[in-house]
Amino acid sequence: MTPTIGVFDSGFGGLTVLRALIARAPHARFAFLGDSARLPYGSKSRRTIARYAAESARFLVEEQGAEYLVIACNTASALALDAIQAAVPSSIPVIGVIEPGAEAAQRASKTGDVLVIATDATVQSHAYAAACQARGLRALEKACPLLVPLVEEGWTSPDPFSLDLEAYAAQAAPAPPQVAVTAEVFRIYFAELTAQAASLGLNPDTLVLGCTHYPLLMPLIQQAIPPNMRAIDSAESAAEAVCKLIEAGAAPGTGDSAGAKRVPPNAQLRCFATDSVEKFERLGSRFLGRPVGQVQLVDLGG
Repeated sequence: MTPTIGVFDSGFGGLTVLRALIARAPHARFAFLGDSARLPYGSKSRRTIARYAAESARFLVEEQGAEYLVIACNTASALALDAIQAAVPSSIPVIGVIEPGAEAAQRASKTGDVLVIATDATVQSHAYAAACQARGLRALEKACPLLVPLVEEGWTSPDPFSLDLEAYAAQAAPAPPQVAVTAEVFRIYFAELTAQAASLGLNPDTLVLGCTHYPLLMPLIQQAIPPNMRAIDSAESAAEAVCKLIEAGAAPGTGDSAGAKRVPPNAQLRCFATDSVEKFERLGSRFLGRPVGQVQLVDLGG
């Protein structure tokens, strides 16, 4: 049976997780919900975030028939995963982005010291630090609040998902001014983070991208970090975890295609938003790497 995968985010950054999922399971059915009417979640209380996230989860499961639920939102993954699991039948696997990201960091790190960049709300939750500590890692987190608006403004490398990173890094031509600004902002954040790590006696060899907007910055990040440091895309890690669950259930038409970069044009996809449908359609294609199609407006209440 072809699996139906529901993907939820407070906005549209989680489309990077959806992109990674479709590349790995191109024959699955997907329903994506962006709760754009109530973002940003990071400014809300834990109780409110849990209520919003549970309502979105029930919509995907009860109205869209999701058999797997992916929480492609770091804030909701950090603060509301238990509430989401309680809101849907126990037979529905619920996968966030934080635990898979920490697991990938554990596999990648040789020193046991990890850096995490994320939004302020995710850093304040210390969810990545806790997930890394549970795996024997020392993690140092830093909020990078300017990166999300720069990504949404489009000040990133052109078509970052299809770039050959080594070839891009070897380019002699200067980056466009907008991209150079974003690259400099990241370098400042990263310099502050590595200086703090050194002051604590850490020897980090892994950087976790703890925000679903950050995969669009991967070429810039790869240029800025040391050659021996591995950047972990938590969107890719979450997609890998979901597909392992699907494969364990022997669902047909799925497989590990981690090398895939392009989203198949014929993927079975329905997108929903609670507000700003036009903005979702315009910006969503940048995150998904293909037109998102007609986004349907839904009302989940106040």
